[in-house]
Amino acid sequence: MHSSEQNLEKILDDPSFAPYIVEKRLLPALPGEYVPLPEELDSRIAGALRDRGLDQLYTHQAEVFSESRKGRNVTVVTPTASGKTLCYNLPVLQALLEDGEARALYLFPTKALSQDQQAELNELVSPGGEAALPVKVSTYDGDTPDSLRTAARDSGRIIISNPDMLHAGVLPNHPRWIKFFSNLKYIVIDEAHAYRGVFGSHVANVLRRLKRIAAFYGSRPRFILCSATIANPGELASALIGGETVLVDRNGAPRGKKLVVLYNPPLVDAVQGIRRGVVSESRRWMLALLKGGIKTILFAHSRVKTEVLASYVNEDLKNIYTDNSRVRVEAYRGGLLPNERREIERGLREGTVQGVVSTNALELGIDIGGLDASVVAGFPGSFHSFWQQSGRAGRRGGMSVSVFIASASPLDQFIMNDTGWFFRSGAEEGRIDPDNPYILTDHVKCASFELPFRDDDMETDPFRDGAADVLSCLEEDGVVRHTAGRWHWADRSFPAEGISLRSAASDNVVIVDNTGGRGQVIGEMDRPSAKELLFVNAVYIHRGRQYLVEKLDIENRSCQVREAEVNYFTDGLVKTDIKVLTEDEWFSYGEQNARGVLSDVLVRSQVSKFKKLRFRTHENIGYGNIDLAEEEMQTRAAVFLFGPGTSGGEFLKTLNEENIGSVLSGAGTLIKTIAPVFLLCDSRDIGIAERARDPHFGIPALYVYDKYPGGTGLAEALLGKAPLLFKTILKTIESCPCGEGCPSCVGPGSDKKGTRDFLKVLERA
Repeated sequence: MHSSEQNLEKILDDPSFAPYIVEKRLLPALPGEYVPLPEELDSRIAGALRDRGLDQLYTHQAEVFSESRKGRNVTVVTPTASGKTLCYNLPVLQALLEDGEARALYLFPTKALSQDQQAELNELVSPGGEAALPVKVSTYDGDTPDSLRTAARDSGRIIISNPDMLHAGVLPNHPRWIKFFSNLKYIVIDEAHAYRGVFGSHVANVLRRLKRIAAFYGSRPRFILCSATIANPGELASALIGGETVLVDRNGAPRGKKLVVLYNPPLVDAVQGIRRGVVSESRRWMLALLKGGIKTILFAHSRVKTEVLASYVNEDLKNIYTDNSRVRVEAYRGGLLPNERREIERGLREGTVQGVVSTNALELGIDIGGLDASVVAGFPGSFHSFWQQSGRAGRRGGMSVSVFIASASPLDQFIMNDTGWFFRSGAEEGRIDPDNPYILTDHVKCASFELPFRDDDMETDPFRDGAADVLSCLEEDGVVRHTAGRWHWADRSFPAEGISLRSAASDNVVIVDNTGGRGQVIGEMDRPSAKELLFVNAVYIHRGRQYLVEKLDIENRSCQVREAEVNYFTDGLVKTDIKVLTEDEWFSYGEQNARGVLSDVLVRSQVSKFKKLRFRTHENIGYGNIDLAEEEMQTRAAVFLFGPGTSGGEFLKTLNEENIGSVLSGAGTLIKTIAPVFLLCDSRDIGIAERARDPHFGIPALYVYDKYPGGTGLAEALLGKAPLLFKTILKTIESCPCGEGCPSCVGPGSDKKGTRDFLKVLERA
């Protein structure tokens, strides 16, 4: 590592990087806090730990063991690489060794993480020889062969799975799992912070169904949840499991030194505020680090950018005489086949892969070996995500570096203008809404298919009163029937089959490579994303190879592609229309600055055109038309209204309609970019629509809406953050050095001065 540190110093002093490094902050190493192994710990577990060189625990590991042994649900919140795996493995293994029939269920948000954690558990349970513990560990997910599934159900003491498999494969078939559910003692939920928004709302309902079935078979399992740092871990955990948990959040693990580098790419055009692109700059950083012998992970924030960046770096390294300097770089993203994912993960652990460009798919705690550097290409949408991605380097201890490369977005430039705020800011809140009517209805259907609802038990049922109204509506639709105090499933369909936990749409589109008549499946994508990325003539990039889309069949959920060599990639342009359905709750912003209303709205969106962007320069080289049906969604919105009698409305009254639209567009651009700082969400979870004269209210309006059917609580949560949000976006626009509006503030084409003056009016007492 010493030579790597010297090479890092050279990179940081390099004149092509050094002038644009806004801040370097060294986070010091911290010592660990240890306690002896618990006296009651089974001697066989203690022996297995000592064989691995562990004769003591971190304080938080011991606290989780103690609290769970008291029969409590526990939530542990500590940073990446702090030994959370032992937090749940120790109490679970202890319970399983004390009771030879006991069972445990481990849930991970991704299949990749499940595979990784099984390998970790197997090292503890089956190290070989006499030290092996009599506990069979089985993975049960979509990749598990049929030949192994029966054995897993019958004899698996610890079942490792994911919420999707539990939802569609296990719970609807619970009679096959009688032995397992009758003896279920523990449910472990790892990476609990990943269960937020629409996904978390679905998972909370899957857990309601799981608790119903466990109770039916006579078991009352305890929960252990593990989370990275968020602002409301206890609240999120309680919402997920429908019960209270004990919070363990004092970290006892040591931390190696970490250097955090904040880098702002140089201005190319100071007047328009245009900087060098984050893609080209992150490529330069990764290349310099890899050539310096520093194993690196680069986080891009879209599938397209991930593939494009990996292609660029490999092309830069290309040298047939040195075998690319013996450096191998891979792209890692959703949509890869299971064997491709595991090959890359194994290569990182074993050292045959020196660099990886990833979406947030590797943000979670998969063991990918001893990486020394992480490069984060643009702010990932939340501080929580940034520190998770930063923590992917340095997991083996020692010195590590994390480079944050700012994009031109308002939030990134706000951070560069106030680096103290960046390091001061705490984690965001994670929000879910299990009673979202769309999501709740889906899972009440599934639950009634699995077990009838009983009128007598409705108050103690995990769904409680929320199910009653839904069941009445379902009875009108003819899919359930009420007889003798019970609600029975009465439809021939299999409800879980048509419900996706991950997206608003239920079915994924399968991508088939037809080059040379292959007919080979190379990936999949959810339906709304497919409309934006897999339209006819779109360029689809998979593991560095380019494909042209020949046919997208949304009805049959398939996409036909063929390999092609082109010098551009494509980006869909989405047109949105919005209609107010209800006016539920009125509010005021400031005393007289603006009024507003929480509403149900109908959002119609359509991908009507796409643009072609040249590789490397990213210049626009043409457009194309897209002929696809529009998507329609009912959701929740916070509508800010600027009418007569409000200071915002009086200001806008001095402008013509075109300028009003430009001012509201500038404010909307800033809100969409910066709101995720105050909520644990992605900017893509929030929609913005501005109306110079709104057809429903007849006055200027700015809509902030959830981009999921029914909403997930983001619009409501944002209201409480509105004063701080407007202060932050005003500070952002005032600190931007551009002249008339740029990508770092209101966006090109918007009215920077008008937007700034409008926000100043809104901020007056």
